[in-house]
Amino acid sequence: MTSAVAEQPGPTAPGAPLRGLRVAKGHGTENDFVLVTDEHGRLDLDAAAVAALCDRRAGVGGDGLIRAVRSDALAEGAAALAEDPSATWFMDYRNADGSAAEMCGNGVRVLVAHLLREGLVAPEELADGRTLAVGTRSGVKRVAAAPDDDGRPGWFAVDMGPWSVPGGDAAVADGFDATVAVRGLDGVPRPGLSFDLGNPHVVVALTSREELEGADLLLAPEVAPAPAGGTNVELVVPLDAPAPGVGALLMRVSERGVGETRSCGTGACAAALAVRLWAGADSPDVWRVAVPGGALRVTALPGGRVELAGPAVVVADVVLA
Repeated sequence: MTSAVAEQPGPTAPGAPLRGLRVAKGHGTENDFVLVTDEHGRLDLDAAAVAALCDRRAGVGGDGLIRAVRSDALAEGAAALAEDPSATWFMDYRNADGSAAEMCGNGVRVLVAHLLREGLVAPEELADGRTLAVGTRSGVKRVAAAPDDDGRPGWFAVDMGPWSVPGGDAAVADGFDATVAVRGLDGVPRPGLSFDLGNPHVVVALTSREELEGADLLLAPEVAPAPAGGTNVELVVPLDAPAPGVGALLMRVSERGVGETRSCGTGACAAALAVRLWAGADSPDVWRVAVPGGALRVTALPGGRVELAGPAVVVADVVLA
């Protein structure tokens, strides 16, 4: 379809001023993003430019930046098109420090909301149970319109694809494969279980809501053994089941390259999968995950896949002065 969005100024050289750049601001359960439409891949947003845009005092502010770009306009999109030729849009996701990230579960929902709002994707492309394929650095993700936990429309659900426990069967049997030191938790490292959801996570179970609230995530948790590329860390507290066949938990997260955020989509998936494994064979497949920024729903799918559902909101348009 014809784009409803005017072309960005550009191309830009690394470090060039961003004057006149049109961006939007959006969030998924208050995990917030700067959104840049660069349909034909003409912008060169280096790490310094991304960090400046995501700066909460001197920039637009966000946990990360999402560049919406046609898959055929950048080298990384070629793999997405090879996997699924219908994945014509690619989510170029960067952390707030400018580093590239493989995937963002909240971000991909916000990207789809942005594409719909900008007229770059037609609403009928998600009607009647249809899904929209989106390329990411961790493969193609399929996004569908979905109801919230009360059955009301307005959420998006993402098939996040396969997940794994890098430590294998031994880690699953032991329930952990790392230790995590978190400031505010009596100085005692806690056991953590590592997950790969296209990006790395370590999940740590705490005993109470009070312990969760007392954790100080202003300083990044120390994980041992330390992953070479860093990792996200999720702190979780299981809750009583809210309904038959549905689990529930509370979560806080420290994201690599960002710090504590109000939510993390892949982290919510890792947290639910960890509690599900710890709970044993009779544990439910559907989990409600409460994060500081709202509520998400995680569903373990057949074939070792997982689905994430939640809201996505675009709140503002900005033209940089």
